[in-house]
Amino acid sequence: MAIVINGSGTVTGISVGGLPDDIVDAGTLADNAVGLAQMAGGTDGNIITYDTSGNPAVVATGSSGQVLTSAGADAVPTMATLSAGKVLQVVSAQYRTEVHTTSTSFVDSGLSASITPSSTSNKILVRYAMPQYNNTASRYVYSTLFRGTVSGTNLAPGSEGMGVSRISNESVVATVGGEFLDSPSTTSSQTYTVGFKCNAGQATAQINGTNSSLVLMEIAG
Repeated sequence: MAIVINGSGTVTGISVGGLPDDIVDAGTLADNAVGLAQMAGGTDGNIITYDTSGNPAVVATGSSGQVLTSAGADAVPTMATLSAGKVLQVVSAQYRTEVHTTSTSFVDSGLSASITPSSTSNKILVRYAMPQYNNTASRYVYSTLFRGTVSGTNLAPGSEGMGVSRISNESVVATVGGEFLDSPSTTSSQTYTVGFKCNAGQATAQINGTNSSLVLMEIAG
């Protein structure tokens, strides 16, 4: 096909590869003219960066759970595994509605939060603090942590829970709490719930009324 310069200022008749190499520069291309469809194919998960000469380069795909790590100026970053013990994410929740029970079995306090681990080898550090009192002198209020709902896994070492308060009268409020380093061994969302109970059926336990707090921290394994 012949090359034709049209009166409108357009050129027709040029086939793919018809222009000499290295004659199209940045000034020839309009801003924002190159889209994703015009870019060369690559490997899924690779990241485009620049090498020490300022030329485009690729950060190779890492493994699941790795993070992009800087190697400093004039060096291509790499994918690396975080060392064990580092905090990867923090989730917190607060609750201040009063909840009452006369149950001697753990019931839901209303304080819960969820977190999604990024690796099956990571752990979840769970901490809570909760104000509570009992309306009967010399009775106990127990509180504990559950993975899931209060019908799920009790993370306390025994049936009495993690946080225990013994209140002499109902005008005294004690703030108790507990913590547990959990190993859920999953990358699915995990919910943690604080439960509480009385130690005797004739007593009434009350929690909250002021802010209760629950903190979940994912720790690199």
